[in-house]
Amino acid sequence: MLQVGLSLPHSPGGAAGGFPMAKPAQGENTGTGQEMFGSSPVTIVITSEADTWDIDASSCLGCGQFVDWDRMPDPEQQAHIPRDILSKPPKELKKLAREGYWAASRALRAQVYHQLIQQVACRLVTPDALVYRDVASRLFGKPSVSSHPLPEFLEGCSMPTYCLNLEGVTALKKILICVGNLFPDITYSPILPSLVALLLHYSEDEAQCFENISRLIASNAPHTSYIDQSFLAHQASCMTFGDLANKHCPAAHKLIASTSENVFEVYSEWLSWLFHDLPFNYAIRVFDVYLLEGQKVLYRIALALLKQYRLSVTTAELEGTDIKADLQAFVQNIAEHVTVDKLLERAFGIRLFSRKEIWLLQMANRKALMERGITMVQRRQSFHLAVDMQNFSSSIVTAQEMRIIWSWIPERFSLFPPLLLFSTSEDGCSLQRFYTCCEGYEPTVLLIKTTEGEVCGAFLSSDWSERKKSGATSGFFGTGECFVFTVRPETERYEWVFIKKPELAKAVPRSRQRSPSPSPASLLGSSLDGCSTSSNHLTVPAPQRKGRLSPFLAIRHFLLPSKTASMFMSGSQEGIVIGGGGGQALSLDTNLLWGRTEHCETFDNPPLCQENFKVQLLEVWGFQNA
Repeated sequence: MLQVGLSLPHSPGGAAGGFPMAKPAQGENTGTGQEMFGSSPVTIVITSEADTWDIDASSCLGCGQFVDWDRMPDPEQQAHIPRDILSKPPKELKKLAREGYWAASRALRAQVYHQLIQQVACRLVTPDALVYRDVASRLFGKPSVSSHPLPEFLEGCSMPTYCLNLEGVTALKKILICVGNLFPDITYSPILPSLVALLLHYSEDEAQCFENISRLIASNAPHTSYIDQSFLAHQASCMTFGDLANKHCPAAHKLIASTSENVFEVYSEWLSWLFHDLPFNYAIRVFDVYLLEGQKVLYRIALALLKQYRLSVTTAELEGTDIKADLQAFVQNIAEHVTVDKLLERAFGIRLFSRKEIWLLQMANRKALMERGITMVQRRQSFHLAVDMQNFSSSIVTAQEMRIIWSWIPERFSLFPPLLLFSTSEDGCSLQRFYTCCEGYEPTVLLIKTTEGEVCGAFLSSDWSERKKSGATSGFFGTGECFVFTVRPETERYEWVFIKKPELAKAVPRSRQRSPSPSPASLLGSSLDGCSTSSNHLTVPAPQRKGRLSPFLAIRHFLLPSKTASMFMSGSQEGIVIGGGGGQALSLDTNLLWGRTEHCETFDNPPLCQENFKVQLLEVWGFQNA
């Protein structure tokens, strides 16, 4: 329910959501201030001739007029600023922004912000300052009674004010109302109020602030987005952050997965950490780099916060704790743990993949949400609790262990509950039966329990039917989203080596021909090292099935040190192999009774259990409706 409304600077009254209501002139019949907007009650404000706003630019006091200076952190130090700073190349500007170069001058920051945003590629028809003055005058400047509800896209969203004074808070609400009026396609955007509030600190007037936020909204640069504008886009970005946290903050992710019932619910607050919970002097530095580098930089900084949080807490401390609230409190008090310069330094030390690959991941997550019909605000987020703790049943792992495994899986798949496809206890120890039961499902999770009680397995991104495309030879297939893991005695995951060490791979020129995947010399008892001698380089294989987007892998051409770098999965009538190069992460014989595990180059893993093992139980799990 929307509980905030537009108020006037001099209004002494109070309203739900912490924002004052306009007080009607004495004797006027202005109503109750509560009306129905659609089917939901919203707080509105009633204005009359006495409450008319003057939005003429000539009445503006210049940059800083909207700021409550008594609430601001320590004043910025004045410094000599070269006049040619804005003419520097983008790469140098990025370096200066990361180092906080223009934090020394409010005037410079205001100038830089305006110029950077004016250079953002955006839609041909984008509302500007003149449009704002016209619309605001029409909405707020009439000498008559009128009501002004905040737009529906702010329903349930918080509204940080970042040390704005009462005039600034009023300007913030007016701009948001005009955004709702001129951008009817925006249906959900919790980040917008924070961005407008920050921009108001460095805007000459409301009209300039509106023009700049409009350009960010209307940005159409390829693979670059600034502001999510629908619930679907917002949820996809939260899922994408979950995927990135899973890959780049494994220690923090493991901690959260083991102490929280719903990992996604924790990660769904990632944007709030940056533009709600961070103190102003941190948030504005985030904004500096965000304007130059887009949404990718927000992922970096949120990941750095997550890493720092993991360094600051222990598992014992989190017992019985609301980890979502604890993380929020940590971010709000971040100054006690790390300086803003050190936080940014650590953020840019994280080796993320390209902007295009992150965009692909967002598109894949969007598609998964759409397939489940999740496109509008859900009152409950139970759809992310894919492993039903009450009804899940496995002969190998507990429901809690499966939930941890599920938390490692890319978000677009972990939306779906597990479905048992094959079990040696029910289907027998037959490799052919294994293939028959698993074909047609993508991806799958393989679980193995040895006769020694050890439990290990693999997440396999491709359909086992892909093996047939190699003909008589047993070639490798799959994508870089495959990983292997152990559950007992220790819980650990080992991903594709180039996710952890992307610096080992360099982009291959587009003209380079793809090399075929190597074929294993044998499935058991023989090393695959011989396969790496025929060629020095390999391009990551593209996924074969249409409709499946596989980020981090197929879209990008990698220059890999050897063919063993992408030995993900292989199958033949003699057995199956997972991982290769210098050894095999997992290999099983045709009877699914005997196996071997070794260190391999693909996943850079240690042996997952006793090197030569006997299988007690084997299960394969798919994804319902995936």
